[in-house]
Amino acid sequence: MTDTTDIGFLLYPGVTQLDVTGPAQILSRVPGAVIHMVWKTTDPVATDAGFAILPTDDFATCPDLDVLCVPGGPGQRPLMTDAEVLDFLKRQGSQARYITSVCGGSLLLGAAGLLAGYRSACHWAFRDILPRFGAIPVADRVVTDRNRISGGGVTAGIDFGLTLAAELASEDIAREIQLFVEYNPAPPFNAGTPAGAGAEITARVRAQLEEGL
Repeated sequence: MTDTTDIGFLLYPGVTQLDVTGPAQILSRVPGAVIHMVWKTTDPVATDAGFAILPTDDFATCPDLDVLCVPGGPGQRPLMTDAEVLDFLKRQGSQARYITSVCGGSLLLGAAGLLAGYRSACHWAFRDILPRFGAIPVADRVVTDRNRISGGGVTAGIDFGLTLAAELASEDIAREIQLFVEYNPAPPFNAGTPAGAGAEITARVRAQLEEGL
């Protein structure tokens, strides 16, 4: 393992900020980690939460990444056929040690041809799209298939980050990070899955998601 580990997150207008900032917070504490926030330009990128994230690199200045991570978000749809974005993902994916995603970001990896024959997580509302790209959908919070590691919807990015931290460093380091950020979830409601939320709430949320994407 080299002294530094370059971890790159794809930014884009309308990205779901927690898909990025959740795992970035975790992975920033991996010894030697260097976090790169990457977009076509280094201008501020508006997220789905109403605030912007400042890229550290554009596609040209981004170094060869050890870890490529693609988040999801309502701004994802136009990127599915964006040649510049797909070329960047293909180039980085051809040499990265780990090719990863959070939420609907797995669909972008699929569109770039990087998930064919791999098991993958995705947000529950869009998991059934994965087979279009030759991927195998799995209804787990985190899915590891060889060097592909994917997280499910949004908050699963923290679980994903800890899983990846253990891969990059050690399980002990990942446990230290978990304690440091006091990640001990105890949600006030059992509504984090369609089964827990029930049919009525699930239908309303699905409509919101489909409108956004």
